[in-house]
Amino acid sequence: MLKIIMPTIMLILTVWCTNQKWLWTHTIANSMIIAFISLMMFNLPLEIMLQTNKFLGLDFISSPLLILTCWLLPLMILASQKHLKENPPTRQRMYISMFLVLQISLILAFTSTELILFYIAFETTLIPTLIIITRWGNQSERLNAGTYFLFYTLAGSLPLLIALLALQNNTGSLSLYLLENMKTPYLFMYTNKFLWFSCLLAFMVKMPLYGVHLWLPKAHVEAPIAGSMILAAVLLKLGGYGIIRISLLLTPQKELCYPFMILALWGVIMTSLICMRQTDLKSLIAYSSVSHMGLVIAAAIIQTPWSLTGAVILMISHGLISSALFCLANMNYERSHSRTLLLVRGMQTILPLMGMWWLLVNLSNMALPPSLNLWGELTIMVSLFNWSKWTILFTGLGTLITATYTLYMFLMTQRGPTPVHLNKMTPSYTREHCLMSLHMLPMLLMILKPELVSGNFT
Repeated sequence: MLKIIMPTIMLILTVWCTNQKWLWTHTIANSMIIAFISLMMFNLPLEIMLQTNKFLGLDFISSPLLILTCWLLPLMILASQKHLKENPPTRQRMYISMFLVLQISLILAFTSTELILFYIAFETTLIPTLIIITRWGNQSERLNAGTYFLFYTLAGSLPLLIALLALQNNTGSLSLYLLENMKTPYLFMYTNKFLWFSCLLAFMVKMPLYGVHLWLPKAHVEAPIAGSMILAAVLLKLGGYGIIRISLLLTPQKELCYPFMILALWGVIMTSLICMRQTDLKSLIAYSSVSHMGLVIAAAIIQTPWSLTGAVILMISHGLISSALFCLANMNYERSHSRTLLLVRGMQTILPLMGMWWLLVNLSNMALPPSLNLWGELTIMVSLFNWSKWTILFTGLGTLITATYTLYMFLMTQRGPTPVHLNKMTPSYTREHCLMSLHMLPMLLMILKPELVSGNFT
């Protein structure tokens, strides 16, 4: 992990020391090198945790999420170039530095083997994200969105801190190794319903679970493009990673599973239906994230090998696809200065190559074979069906509505008559096609070898 953390820290110094003329070039090149170095994390020893020291370790659950975090950094910087070119040089450097600090805290969160270190890194991600939303957001509502984001997440995290302190007091350690290998009934004596609920509540808010999801659409709509990308692609996955890690340690509480399961599956249907009523493109993509994360929550709660495998695969595929959708929405916004679906119709006739990217990303979002989304969703649906046959009603209906709103989004933006105000639109740039290629290429390659991101549960 140090081979990734140290270059990232050095990159912060590079951002502040480099000449303004070469700022973006150097940052993108160096972050791309870090991303390629992180690909070595796929080559892990079979079924063991690769431990750097007693506080940091890496296994098949955390390595795909760590690689996703590193891979997205150059893409976020690439997507933000036009958005920031009018800003003063100091603000540009501060913007990039915020994402580097966020990447360091995410790397620590995904690799920490001490739960209290994980909690500190988990909370540290709030600070740069809040600054990015409230300082570089597009509209005055960004302050309201930042307040929602901060207080929802903090209110959910407080019970987690209390639960971890109680666990430390009763077991004498918060090391994942010791807690996983503790065979005495000492841990399970204290793993009561309150402890289980407190540990998972913070991650349910972060995912987010339907009912505590109101901060997410606000934060997505108001955040700049790179803020939306990291929020959808990695920060939501931090909640899923936490659920998988903590729930494997604690004794399952079957009585408490049912309310979370009902809310997650009901949320899949409700947020999909909300997507069909949206007129704002970024809001539609944000609600679709809530829908997909509902499936991940349901899969992580039942704790079967198949469901956990499906949850990890869906988290990785959704991370790339939702980030790509926000990039496409931003490309429309940079040209039309509007996120309203009715005002950006018929784009395919003006930008045909961009229409191809819209088609590919939308087909992946609706889990068309042989996309990685299909692997994840199908594995989750089968495992949920084995858990309870009634779940097929929710997951099946959710899949149909997902296909409907995805087609609605594609047809509204790409087909139909082109409005007069779009006739003088600028053509697509090489930078934008490079950005979309770097999103879709990993998706297409992982179709051939999905076991790389399967979490190795089976």
